[in-house]
Amino acid sequence: MATEKVFPMTQAGKEKLEQELEYLKTVKRKEVVERIKIARSFGDLSENSEYDSAKEEQAFVEGRITTLENMIRNAKIISESELAGDTVSLGSTVTFVELPDGEEETYSIVGSAEADPFEGKISNDSPIAKSLLGKKVGDQVSVQTPGGEMSVRIVSIK
Repeated sequence: MATEKVFPMTQAGKEKLEQELEYLKTVKRKEVVERIKIARSFGDLSENSEYDSAKEEQAFVEGRITTLENMIRNAKIISESELAGDTVSLGSTVTFVELPDGEEETYSIVGSAEADPFEGKISNDSPIAKSLLGKKVGDQVSVQTPGGEMSVRIVSIK
């Protein structure tokens, strides 16, 4: 039997997933069921786009619930004590400068379950994070990105 994937995340990330799961189970499920009920009342289901749309949404919601339950069940919480203060690790917030003359950028390295680049949280599976993991302040790191190779220098680790 295959082993389940472990989802490393912060306690805050797990709580966020638990809140989303609760919302989907208590609010969204009921909304979708109501949409299906209303769409059924329109008659012939074979040409009923409202019904088809509601059933698709129901499938999406149920799939997301299953995914969230699996992620929460297999969560590995990264605690503050596990963070090595002087090297980049999962849970670290890293500030780096793209060389030769780029601006400073700051990202938190989190598990894939809570990654959100727009909030400055990148997955530990991303090319940038993989290149930075295990490095120290002052290290110059070469990063392979889909857009090509770039060099960065680590300015700080929190």
